[in-house]
Amino acid sequence: MPSSKETWTVIGIMSLFLLMTGLFIGLRFEHWVMAMLYLILFFAGLPTRKLAVALLPFVIFGISYDWMRICPNYEVNPIDVSGLYNAEKSLFGVMDNGVLVTPCEFFAAHHWAIADVFAGIFYLCWVPVPIAFGIWLYLTKSRNIYLRFSMVFLFVNLIGFAGYYIHPAAPPWYVMMYGFDPVLDTPGNVAGLGRFDEITGLTIFDSIYGRNANVFAAVPSLHAAYMVVALVYAIIRRCKWYIITLFAVIMVGIWATAVYSGHHYIIDVLLGIGCALLGIFVFEKVLMKLSGFRRFFEKYYKYIS
Repeated sequence: MPSSKETWTVIGIMSLFLLMTGLFIGLRFEHWVMAMLYLILFFAGLPTRKLAVALLPFVIFGISYDWMRICPNYEVNPIDVSGLYNAEKSLFGVMDNGVLVTPCEFFAAHHWAIADVFAGIFYLCWVPVPIAFGIWLYLTKSRNIYLRFSMVFLFVNLIGFAGYYIHPAAPPWYVMMYGFDPVLDTPGNVAGLGRFDEITGLTIFDSIYGRNANVFAAVPSLHAAYMVVALVYAIIRRCKWYIITLFAVIMVGIWATAVYSGHHYIIDVLLGIGCALLGIFVFEKVLMKLSGFRRFFEKYYKYIS
């Protein structure tokens, strides 16, 4: 069983999380489910308690994303709608019937059922594959690499979230639907991914984007970042060639889908890739060289080993 200090610390933090979420966002069913599952893992026994502590980077990621609702980024800085659109058209514009359009506008007018199906499959891999990879690393005793991967995953997200606040930006589908004037209460939209729902008869993306914490968070594209992190640490782990190949295919598929579906400009994708590479570099070459952070990492690793 955990010590009394660990017990009261976890209960106190969980109570604070539920209180803060209830006050500033409103508790939803998934908040209670997440809290109960975490408490069950923590108190069920030593192996599950270690797993619960190991999963903290992913838990903090989820909470951080959800809590962006407390202070929307468009209340911090003005929203870029036309600037990003014009830059994309200038850098990557294509001709369609004699008119210069962005790649997203081109694919909104020209799309194919088989591409829609693959686009949906690739985008569904966005978060589940990196998290599944992390859990696999943990369960196969590659816990040093697991901890580096999970902490970089969180770090890259925090860099991306900072980018959202520094430069709030509208996604391509927003311009195609609403034009260039910011509408602050705009709901999330499935955009081109709605075609996957129509073809399959499911409402997967409709339910996902209906819970979008912030529409004006297109730059950088974290969709483009996650599989970069997973691929790099799969290479570090020296995974089998077919795992590395699969990750590379999923990564490129997500990049293509981000543009094909109208959720991100090519600029967003490139900045997302840069965000991932920056996060990996700073973590491995800067943070891990700091004695204080290194001691924290080693204590964390010792606890979950």
